[in-house]
Amino acid sequence: MTSVKEFRVEDEPSPNALGTGAFVFTDDYSVFDWGKMPDEIPRKGASLCSMGARNFELLEAEGVPTHYRGVVSEARRASDDRAGSDDPRDDREVVALDETDEPPTEMAIDLTQVPDLPRTGREYDYDAYHAAAGDNYLVPLEVVFRNSVPVGSSLRRRAEPSDVGLDFEEWPDGVVQLEEPLVEFSTKYEESDRYLSRREADRLAGKADVEELESVAREVNRVVTERAATAELTHEDGKIECLYFDGEIRVADVVGTFDENRFTFHGQQVSKEFLRQYHKRTQLEWVEAVEEAKATAKSRGLADWKSLCENGPEPLAEEIIAAASDLYAAGTNAYVGRELFDAPPLDEAVAAVREL
Repeated sequence: MTSVKEFRVEDEPSPNALGTGAFVFTDDYSVFDWGKMPDEIPRKGASLCSMGARNFELLEAEGVPTHYRGVVSEARRASDDRAGSDDPRDDREVVALDETDEPPTEMAIDLTQVPDLPRTGREYDYDAYHAAAGDNYLVPLEVVFRNSVPVGSSLRRRAEPSDVGLDFEEWPDGVVQLEEPLVEFSTKYEESDRYLSRREADRLAGKADVEELESVAREVNRVVTERAATAELTHEDGKIECLYFDGEIRVADVVGTFDENRFTFHGQQVSKEFLRQYHKRTQLEWVEAVEEAKATAKSRGLADWKSLCENGPEPLAEEIIAAASDLYAAGTNAYVGRELFDAPPLDEAVAAVREL
C-alpha cells in the first residue's frame, strides 16, 4: 500500500512468474513525502486511474512493455454464467478505458516480486534485495525525466544551471525550458529519496540495465508529452518505475498522471504541484519543519525523519478542496479525450485555481 493507492493481490508472483492483482486508487493525497494528508480530494483517485490507463494503452500501442492489464469495471459482468454469484468480484471485468461506463478506480496489473530492503540506520543493503529478487523484481529506482525546470523542481536545490548545460549564473524565477530532456535516477524505497550518480544507479538496478531504463523513460516522456499537447497541456517533468522480468524491462506503477508528473495549462500548474505550492504559501511553518526534520535526520544518520517533525499539516479550506477536485477531473477529461467526469472545461477549472 502507498499513501494514495492500495493493492489487491489475486495471484502472488513467484521467482519464475508474474502474479496478478490491482491498484485501488483512493482520494487521498500526499505532499513533501508526508504520507496521507488530513483531507481527501474527491474524484482524484478515479482521475489518476483514468490517466494512467490511457497512458499505458498508448505505450502498449507504441510497443513499450508494461504491467498494465486494463481497468476494472463493476458495471459489466465477466460472463453470464456468473450472473447468480454472490461474490461481488464476479461483477467485475477487466476492460480497456474506452469500454468503461463510469470513471474507474481500479487498475488490473501484473505483479512482480518486491523483496525486503534491509537497512541499518540510513544504510540500505541492496545486495540482499537482489539476492532475493532473482529475475523477477521491481527495480528499486525512480527514473526521472525533465523537459523543463519549473518553480518547485528539486533540481534548483541540487544543481547550478551550468551543471545541466544552461547559460545562467543562477536559476531564473520562471520556468526554464531544456533543449533536450534530462534523465536522472533516484532511490525508491529509502525513507527520504536521494538522487544518484549513473554508476550508483546501475549498481542499485541489479540485472536491469541502466541505459535501457533511460531509453524506456525517454520513450514514456515522448508519449506523454505528445498526448498532453493534444489537450493544450505542457508536460514539464515526471518519473517512471519499472519491473525486471526474465531479461525484459517493463513500465510499472502508474505513469503520466497529475501526481507522478507536472503539467501546466498556459502557465498554470495542473498537477499536485498546485497543492505543494499552496501549502508553501499558507502553511510555511509546517513545510519548513518538514525540511528541518529531514536535514536533522540526515545529519544524525537516521531514516525516520517524520518522528523529528513537531508540526503537522492543517486541513484545507473547502474551496481549495473543491477547486482541486475540479482541476483533477477537468484535466483528466481533456487528457483522455472523454467526458468521464461532470466537470467544468479545463480553462475554467484553471482560472478558479489561479484566483486562489
